[in-house]
Amino acid sequence: MVFNKAEKPFSALSVKIPDLKPGEAIAEIAYSTICTSDLHSYYGRRSAPAPGVLGHEVIGRITVLAEGGVTDYYGENLRTGDLVTWSVYAHDHEGAMAAKGIPQKSEPLFKYGHQKIEQHDVLSGGFATHCHLRKGTDIFKIPTGISFREAAPLNCTHATVAGAIRLAGNLKNKNVLIIGAGMLGVSACAMSKFSGANQVLAMDRTIQRTENTGRFGADQGIDANSSPEEVQRITQAIGGIDVVIDTSGSAPAMEKGLQLLNIGGIAIWVGAVYSERNISINAESVVRRILTIKGLHNYIPEDLAFAIKFLESTHLLYPFESLVEADFPLKALDEAFRSANGSRKYRVGITPN
Repeated sequence: MVFNKAEKPFSALSVKIPDLKPGEAIAEIAYSTICTSDLHSYYGRRSAPAPGVLGHEVIGRITVLAEGGVTDYYGENLRTGDLVTWSVYAHDHEGAMAAKGIPQKSEPLFKYGHQKIEQHDVLSGGFATHCHLRKGTDIFKIPTGISFREAAPLNCTHATVAGAIRLAGNLKNKNVLIIGAGMLGVSACAMSKFSGANQVLAMDRTIQRTENTGRFGADQGIDANSSPEEVQRITQAIGGIDVVIDTSGSAPAMEKGLQLLNIGGIAIWVGAVYSERNISINAESVVRRILTIKGLHNYIPEDLAFAIKFLESTHLLYPFESLVEADFPLKALDEAFRSANGSRKYRVGITPN
């Protein structure tokens, strides 16, 4: 289903399965979910290559492997029928940016769900029946027992949060504030607890979402509409905040997070992926309080590996499957996008096959 222009209907396109180059594979898509960034692209809130195939939160079964075979992230041979997820990008594992530890900024970079359609290169996104996995893609087998609804957001939502946790460092006995209680925020609450955090607080402007984080490890919710004094009172009652993970991308929210940090605190920003006003920062306060600010865009393959282990360990503890609140067939993609955009659902699922 081809994305042609912002807010215009998707168009169906039939193509042949391409011939494979060494290191490539074809996955028949089992399930995909509509990420918030897909909504930003479709509704023109950020630029997106067109025509293209959107969708990057996706799982599938290997149906074709290139001659010579393909290995997964751990070096094990893949077989037809394997249920897999894959990194949202393919990159040169021997390249300069990979050597620096930031492979997600490699050049060239092939990003699933973010590529312009070329004449013989169409199957590059999750909203299709198949996906063409390029050489340089880190592929992971999905452990048994994890449902499609639980698994589909692994290679975006959970992997991004795993990257944020990695940047935050050791969370054992620390107090963590998650700003934004959407899909990323819910995952961040659960993963912070999984990583040993003492107290996990979640803050959002929508009280229902804030309250829902209690099902995913949050010890307390904060109404973002509360007065600064009230928020300060709540955080100081637990000994202050050591780590803030902002998933909202809101300038006022990120500023508030910095104000709440303890001496030596760390702010991780992952939500600011669309246009916003500049942040106001008091440099003297940052210096005197020894604060650290780190940004994360996408993630490294090791983060996806951690996210899979996290979900395998916690999917029976936390109701992640419930976050996919509706399913649509691929042919009803327009309706699915309207549902995802208008109802504030955490996720909407697409069943292409």
